[in-house]
Amino acid sequence: MGRSRDGQPGRTEGFCPTCRNPFSFTPKLKPGDVVGGQYVVAGAIAHGGLGWIYAARDRNVSDRWVVLKGLLNSGDPDALAAAIAERQFLAQVEHPLIVEIYNFVTHEGAGYIVMEYVGGTSLKQLLKARMKEAGGAYNPLPVDQAIAFVLEVLPAFSYLHDLDLVYCDFKPDNVIQVGDAVRLIDLGGVRRIDDADSAIYGTVGYQAPEVAEVGPSVASDIYTIGRTLVVLAMEFRGYQSTYVSSLPPLADTPLFQEYDSFYRLLLKACAPDPADRFASADELRVQLLGVLREVVAQHRRGAAEHSTSSLLFDVPTVADDSLNWQDLPGLRPDEGDPQLSWLRTVSIDDPLQRLEALQGAPEISAEVLLARARAGLEAAQGARVDDAVQTLLANDPWDWRAVWMSGLLALARGDTTQAQSAFNAVYGQVPGELAPKLALAFACESGGEADVAESLYTVCARTDANYIAPAAFGLARIRAARGDVAGAVRALDLVPGTSRAFTRARRRRAGLLASSGGGLPSLAQALDSIDNLTIDPTDRSRFRVEVFSEALELVQGGGGDSTIRLGGHPASEPALRDGLESALRELAAITDDRDTKVALVDRANGVRRWTLR
Repeated sequence: MGRSRDGQPGRTEGFCPTCRNPFSFTPKLKPGDVVGGQYVVAGAIAHGGLGWIYAARDRNVSDRWVVLKGLLNSGDPDALAAAIAERQFLAQVEHPLIVEIYNFVTHEGAGYIVMEYVGGTSLKQLLKARMKEAGGAYNPLPVDQAIAFVLEVLPAFSYLHDLDLVYCDFKPDNVIQVGDAVRLIDLGGVRRIDDADSAIYGTVGYQAPEVAEVGPSVASDIYTIGRTLVVLAMEFRGYQSTYVSSLPPLADTPLFQEYDSFYRLLLKACAPDPADRFASADELRVQLLGVLREVVAQHRRGAAEHSTSSLLFDVPTVADDSLNWQDLPGLRPDEGDPQLSWLRTVSIDDPLQRLEALQGAPEISAEVLLARARAGLEAAQGARVDDAVQTLLANDPWDWRAVWMSGLLALARGDTTQAQSAFNAVYGQVPGELAPKLALAFACESGGEADVAESLYTVCARTDANYIAPAAFGLARIRAARGDVAGAVRALDLVPGTSRAFTRARRRRAGLLASSGGGLPSLAQALDSIDNLTIDPTDRSRFRVEVFSEALELVQGGGGDSTIRLGGHPASEPALRDGLESALRELAAITDDRDTKVALVDRANGVRRWTLR
């Protein structure tokens, strides 16, 4: 309807040859018309899904600008019903991110919604402007900007959903950028969640696949948000045809390959089954914010400078270069759990005793089952963990916390394959969280998937200062194992001096350099690594003995270099003998065993350089 044929312009009015329904694309209002005795029309400014949109002046309220949204055809019962519905319930919608509805008026038998005028640029117009600047080539928004726009507007969805309203027709056209802020416009498709009769408005390529059968929902709104994100961030060819209800393959999409967490968030937001999507706009916002942090950090050199607080996980507590399931972040309790107050009274250190105490819970809630699983892990009671996990999943098949506990159990059992599967699943459910990535990295490292582990450790170290230590130690282990001592040292250098893991990182650094076979320069760096470091005196003295002994052998073999200094001593034989003698006497002084003390003194006397008196 209304399309041109054979070079002739399409008709703006007529009827459908199939269903005989009349249509009209002709603006019904002209400049100067007064609508509702109050609104002076300036002219038509756009055409939307429900009809023409006009700019007008409100002569009763300081001649402020308003927008009149009319119907495509006043005889269209669905369009008329939608307008009436807006008049009935949209007056209660008052949110700073949502355009305000002022009034509903009629004019010559047609209805018009009177809305706040919002000057600005829609995201669709922004994309078109970027395309024009690029000479006609599609020029999407940078991923971080696309995410930021959607993050800004998500509170509006939370507000609508709290009122039991669904927006239905979210897309780039319906977000206006006004200065540094955004506004959600065009409430034409908004409806009550329990409305089973009103016409449903949506846009092909954005609307969730189940809407035609079961109607709109919070889950279908989440779907439209995910689809909008894709359109903003990349050239989404075929989104209204080939991929009308799916995402393009990972192998064919460089953006997805570059930003894995972003891809996983989109998979969940746009899942075919509504039950697999984010449960709320707030949940989506929390995860999207985490993804944004990762995107911003991805091209950062070095480690993260700031730490963040997760709503779902505690921070990791790793302080040395080992890692096991006990060191991974713990789950934060659900403050809404009915048994949380009771659980806080169960403060028993012994895990077996705690496990028995948990059997007496007044009610078996999710937090009680998680506490049983944790106690079972600590007590090495794998069967008890399995029971708790299975009960959790029977109660809620989408409870990813149960899968997390099963992953920890797999690590405890040494089943790295099962652990990888579990943590990968959790990663997909909470793609903005770092804890599953750290756990998956460790499982991959333990299972021989070093490249995957290295990539995940790098993401953790760059994104959040709380994760630098475990990630840096993981990177150092992987790189040292393949002989990349320089890379391992760079990883350990990520640990800041303010971290309680700093001492262990420097000691590990020194050990790597000393055993690297890098000659006098590496030995000098090794000693520098522990300079001014508060470590065990015996460990320090033993390490100095090892380094000076090796350096002396190198020099005696003809590899001396007096420009290099080890612990303040030039790399020449007499000076290194002084250094080794001093280290041996220091070690002897703090050694309790008499025979060992005598042996160390004898050795010191043996390396002492000769002097003439």
